[in-house]
Amino acid sequence: MSTEQEKQQTKDQVMGQLEQVIDPELGIDIVNLGLVYEIKLDDENNVTVVMTLTAMGCPLAGEIHRSVKEALSELTEIGDIGEVEVDIVWNPPWSKSMMSRYAKIALGVHES
Repeated sequence: MSTEQEKQQTKDQVMGQLEQVIDPELGIDIVNLGLVYEIKLDDENNVTVVMTLTAMGCPLAGEIHRSVKEALSELTEIGDIGEVEVDIVWNPPWSKSMMSRYAKIALGVHES
């Protein structure tokens, strides 16, 4: 059983790995785009990534799903996490306001 601090460190590690997953259309990672809503850890350190996509019916959903699992495979191999699930949700719907300042600057999105 992990302490809350250990769980938070693991979640931070997972988020760090997810920063390597680039949205193929926008060229920005899924964390800075605000697509990752939550990282869930169970008692065996199995991870569920709760995330969304920029649009329903995104033709690259399968590619992003694979990239998430691939990015986290390194943590699985060294035993930091167990199995990885990717849960794509549509609520709350994604909007540009969820992007980090970095992503907004990179994409030329102006604050409203």
